[in-house]
Amino acid sequence: MIVISFLDIWNSVWPYLVAVLVFVLLIIIHEFGHFIAAKICGVRVNEFAVGFGPKLFKKKLGETTYAVNLVPLGGYCAMEGEDETSADSRAFCNKGPLKRLFIVANGAIFNLLLGLVIIAITLIPTERFASTEIAKFGENAISVQHGLREGDKILSVDGRKIFTTYDLSYSFTGVRNGEVDLVVAREGEKVELQNVKFETSEIDGISYVEVDFYVKGIEKTPLSFMTQTFNTAISNCRVVWFSLIDLITGKYGLSAMSGPVGITAAIGSVAKTNLFDILPIMALITINLGLVNLIPLPALDGGRILFILFELITRRPVPQKYEGLVHTIGLVILLAFMLLITAKDIISLIMG
Repeated sequence: MIVISFLDIWNSVWPYLVAVLVFVLLIIIHEFGHFIAAKICGVRVNEFAVGFGPKLFKKKLGETTYAVNLVPLGGYCAMEGEDETSADSRAFCNKGPLKRLFIVANGAIFNLLLGLVIIAITLIPTERFASTEIAKFGENAISVQHGLREGDKILSVDGRKIFTTYDLSYSFTGVRNGEVDLVVAREGEKVELQNVKFETSEIDGISYVEVDFYVKGIEKTPLSFMTQTFNTAISNCRVVWFSLIDLITGKYGLSAMSGPVGITAAIGSVAKTNLFDILPIMALITINLGLVNLIPLPALDGGRILFILFELITRRPVPQKYEGLVHTIGLVILLAFMLLITAKDIISLIMG
């Protein structure tokens, strides 16, 4: 007879509960960005909810109903006149385009600000920051045989500029044959190095360069702390942008993408070893959420921003029924895509 204790169940479940809480926090931050902007602009907010589906809890405070729904993989800030006409002077649709632009964009802005804060927190324990200047090579380093030298500061990899070791890590991912073209700063001059060779390893079908050198440290001061925080945040943004480009151009396939299920599993795995290590992942996810929401596609905040910008340029709004139709079609496509990615994640987890 097999007896499974509550402690055994808890030890298996709690890392994934942490992952769900991470999602919930990022959703709350995003929707709170819309919420606080709506309040500032005098727009009536009818409901502020975390999650989708049946309501687990709701309470009305003032004019707004606050709710927690069953499925914690989304949320919404429902404003009066957001998707329909309204005679209410405080309705979203009756506000000027600049106010509407501020409200729509503020969700993504809050995600990006949260990412900056999280990155700052992760850097607090760091005694010295990593640079992109080579201090020394490891034993039997191959790259030194292909032109790299101690003291070289890496400026670009395969045409993409390098500002932090975070940029370097991403640029060294998905490299074919372990060969990259580098531009380095050497003795005050830029030097181009073609086909610099590294050893590679492969994980889940993606090749990774095995870095065979060590980089110099940067002394931690208030100035270097702030510089490193902003540079790391910018690097996170660039990684999100380049990831999208690489997916579109076919460098990475659908298998490289993860939806909520795959990300939850990844966060849960990290949580089992060290909770603090969740923070860098959390920073990347919230920055990713902020930037992706700004892409000018239907159903995303960026799609709504595009319509508002069109109104600002032409001084004529798009009829709401047509805009609503575009967003509805976009939402259906987006949900179908999310179901596809979720199915892929579930199959991957089952197959191990």
